[in-house]
Amino acid sequence: MSAGKGAVPADVAEVDVVIVGAGAAGLSLAHHLCAPGGRLLSVVIVDAPPGRLRPPLRTWCFWEPESGPYDASLTASWSRLRVRAADGGAVVAGLPRLRYKMLRSDDFEALVHRRLSGAPGVRRVVATVSSVRDLPGSGAEVRVRDGAGERALVRGRYVFDSRPPRVLPSARTTLLQHFSGWFVRAERPVFDSAVPDLMDFRTSQPERGLSFGYVLPLDPHTALVEYTEFSPAPLTSEGYRRALDRYTREILGLGSFEVTAREHGVIPMTDGRFPRRVGRSVYRIGTAGGATRPSTGYTFAAIQRQSRAVAGRLRSGMPLRVPPAHGLRARTMDAVMLRALDTGRIDGPDFFGRLFRGVPAERLLTFLDGGSRWHEDLLIGVRTPVAPMLRTVAELPFVRLRPPQPLPPPPVRLEESSS
Repeated sequence: MSAGKGAVPADVAEVDVVIVGAGAAGLSLAHHLCAPGGRLLSVVIVDAPPGRLRPPLRTWCFWEPESGPYDASLTASWSRLRVRAADGGAVVAGLPRLRYKMLRSDDFEALVHRRLSGAPGVRRVVATVSSVRDLPGSGAEVRVRDGAGERALVRGRYVFDSRPPRVLPSARTTLLQHFSGWFVRAERPVFDSAVPDLMDFRTSQPERGLSFGYVLPLDPHTALVEYTEFSPAPLTSEGYRRALDRYTREILGLGSFEVTAREHGVIPMTDGRFPRRVGRSVYRIGTAGGATRPSTGYTFAAIQRQSRAVAGRLRSGMPLRVPPAHGLRARTMDAVMLRALDTGRIDGPDFFGRLFRGVPAERLLTFLDGGSRWHEDLLIGVRTPVAPMLRTVAELPFVRLRPPQPLPPPPVRLEESSS
């Protein structure tokens, strides 16, 4: 690619779809656009070069019926879940029709690239994006710079931008789900590989919000162990190290173990509205497009729903419409829960403990995924602390919006942490 200063570069690709970013949202949309059947579309994926702009390796978890499209690439899946109360009491829930699934980002990327390698009209560009803007008339333009510093333009009928948001929208309540995790290999067989711990509330609780441990066992010796908080701000790297050290050694009692890999993340939990459309031909997808469920931080399943819907309309020639990842009723309930948690009206461990003790697990997971019906929502609602929740419902319309705020980055990069 070459171009003089200020001139329009000679290498201009004009395609149906440009996808900015090759994380979960970008790769998922590309995967669904290139599924068998329907119209063939020309697609360019602009992937960030190695370095700070490219997301580190991540673990995505979601639930779905036993058979799913990514099963061949799963790290593990489970038919039972466990939630532990602060006093150590445990609820073990069976999932007769669902599976809780664990997918590593590198395995997902390899699966998608196998599909894309055989798809005509798909091109991957490794470059840094300078800007995304609408063009006069129709379409949009992505300005990029490659590793050699050369500039180019990529033009598409539609552009889908999956880059993480830098600024969170105005909201009544904003918390962060921030976490740090270790992949551990223990000398003794200390894990029950058939039952992951979805929430373990034996951790020390913060002044605002809640914290819990999260354990995804891969075999009796190996697991991903995470410390997670829902609170206003991330910890320092030393804060996470201390929390994980206490959780693994004092609470889980792992004994001697080796840390083989690490991961960190910050996920927004907010009742602010992320715009799905930011131009005539420019759309946001992933967390920046509102795919993250405010009450849980789960994102991957919503990304799949949005990607299938967008790809289905484009491949059938229908006018494009990007559906909301979560319906109005679900977002309203999330706003109430976030406000009640942030004000301290509800105790987080007690709140989630009540739900898992009182509601069948598959019904609750369907609710958390936004797929429940209104009468099921009512049945679940009576299992929560009713008085503080009703007080929050009554005050919510009168709570002033807080101004936009930057999304903090994870406190340490993957390769910089130490145990």
